[in-house]
Amino acid sequence: MDSESTGKKIRAVTLIILILLTVIFIKIIAGQKISSVSEFQAYICGFGPAAPIVLTLFQAFQVIVPVVPGYLGCIVGAVSFGTMTGFLCNYIGISLGSIAAYFIARKYGLKALLLLFPKKQYDKWVEKINRHRSYDLFLFVATLLPLFPDDFLCYFSGLIKMNAKKFIWIIILGKPWCIFAYSYAFGLIR
Repeated sequence: MDSESTGKKIRAVTLIILILLTVIFIKIIAGQKISSVSEFQAYICGFGPAAPIVLTLFQAFQVIVPVVPGYLGCIVGAVSFGTMTGFLCNYIGISLGSIAAYFIARKYGLKALLLLFPKKQYDKWVEKINRHRSYDLFLFVATLLPLFPDDFLCYFSGLIKMNAKKFIWIIILGKPWCIFAYSYAFGLIR
């Protein structure tokens, strides 16, 4: 068996595992009938001492498979665990998920992105991004600001084969500010 054939099989198995994990994740959340932040908070806190780890993993997963907005996890983290612990769970999870999304797109290409995002969204952002002189600067600013489609941009960055080290540094330096602002604001509610 040649290495190209082996690589295709590994990619296919990985994609199938991601799809299965997504289905399981959606069923677990749907089975909980979570319809508010307080219900989500109760669900996460139900894991006891492992709750911060569960939130961190949830935040990573919600970037890789964007089924819910990331700010919900930020709210739950800050309200449940306080500003700093909530921030750390959210920052680590979202950063790991962002980096994973980049490498998934790099490995599987446009097909992976189009499984998760509509083609219309892809076309819209390609047009917007093409108008900017520096994608690196655009991505950094996008990670600083709330309500940008960060998950999409992580996948897109992998598609354009942006330098991996540069991407990781943008995530590490750009992500914490908005996440900390959410954590601080919602930590006050606690």
